[in-house]
Amino acid sequence: MTIQQRNLGDLTVSTLGLGCMGMSEYYGSADEQQGIDTIHRALDLGVTFLDTADMYGPFTNEQLVGRAIAGRRDEVQLATKFGNERLPDGTRVGINGSPDYVRSACDASLQRLGVDHIDLYYQHRVDQTVPIEETVGAMGELVAAGKVRHLGLSEASPANIRKAHATHPITALQTEYSLFTRDLEDEILPLIRELGIGLVPYSPLGRGILTGAIAQGTLEEDDSRNSAYFPRLNGEALDANLVLVDKVRRFAEDKGATPGQVALAWVLAQGDDVVPIPGTKRVTYLEENVGAADVELTADDLAALDAAVPRDAVVGARYGDMSSIDS
Repeated sequence: MTIQQRNLGDLTVSTLGLGCMGMSEYYGSADEQQGIDTIHRALDLGVTFLDTADMYGPFTNEQLVGRAIAGRRDEVQLATKFGNERLPDGTRVGINGSPDYVRSACDASLQRLGVDHIDLYYQHRVDQTVPIEETVGAMGELVAAGKVRHLGLSEASPANIRKAHATHPITALQTEYSLFTRDLEDEILPLIRELGIGLVPYSPLGRGILTGAIAQGTLEEDDSRNSAYFPRLNGEALDANLVLVDKVRRFAEDKGATPGQVALAWVLAQGDDVVPIPGTKRVTYLEENVGAADVELTADDLAALDAAVPRDAVVGARYGDMSSIDS
């Protein structure tokens, strides 16, 4: 059970990454040691592309990741993000893409992570009040200073992707992509391939629903997925979407895999420039996710999955408030 490698632009990473957010916040109770154990197991399995952000915690997830990779920094392709500004008590300040904030946020992340450089530094959300050329220009200064190796964007529109890439080469775009979220296929995926930018899908398991482990009442009370912010995972929408998940489950049984493994294998099959970052805080689920790399989907399999989960079949928006998504 080991993972191979893929290229995001000129950055080589593990074929599958690890989203670390849930180790600190949002998805129910957090256990720091459990998170560190999961990261250590990931590295042992060759999952060396780790994803965090300053807003997770806030700030504590970067500290956790930093503790986990201490002594193993050379094994890791480390990605973090800035732009969703929060106060230490968790208060959301807003989206900040000002050049001064870019510089201060990077220095703070380096300190929390305990490293001298970040391999992939993303603008987490586009600041509509600051021209993206100014934000990416400041990010480019971080590359020149040796603090950052590669630049990324998250949830950026086609127009801003072009402008950003013209300012400084962009290595990767992180955005939501899964069997349940495919809107980027129309414009964004062709564009980033034209520009040589890799794709890093977050929530490739539809925030866990595609694993088959979510049903009405199964999430912890303090899990953010219970809120109206995630319409697909609540009420009648959840019931409708679980019908689709059941189709994936039946397909997976025929393949001798879990539904989550099939969902991840589908994402991996979308191209060698696609590196999903399923998040987990448990070793068991990490190992299940790694097993997805061994699930081979034929052209007929992919067509069957497309028929089982048509693009327009999922009920509910991916966020209850889409105002922070650049469009």
